[in-house]
Amino acid sequence: MPSDDARVYVISVAAELAGMHPQTLRQYDRLGLVSPGRTSGRGRRYSLRDIATLREVQRLSQDEGVNLAGIKRILELESEIDGLRRQVEYLRAFVEPGRRVFTADARGDVVAVPRGIRARRPSQSAEAGAVVLWRPSPR
Repeated sequence: MPSDDARVYVISVAAELAGMHPQTLRQYDRLGLVSPGRTSGRGRRYSLRDIATLREVQRLSQDEGVNLAGIKRILELESEIDGLRRQVEYLRAFVEPGRRVFTADARGDVVAVPRGIRARRPSQSAEAGAVVLWRPSPR
């Protein structure tokens, strides 16, 4: 089974899976509602994610009465929200206690140290005054 992002479905198959006419898919591509991949011969290739988007476009249009410009904006905002959620999860890893270890570098700036890596022992150089902060992980 291909991944959700694998662009493997030709337009006729994608149209059938989405319950639409192939010409509708071409129109949605021109409007930027869905952006299928292209073959070297410029043929459209759709993924399962594209087909799910087409179904959502159809639902918003038919069931909710949203026009295509509104649907495009909704899809853009949903994409932006997904990106922001990923960014929040990435940033959360930096602030949650017990997930990061910090130390001070030679200039006194606080820097993150990868878990499981010990800070180098201070030598007779400028690093001699470095401070290492250690916090035991909660059990």
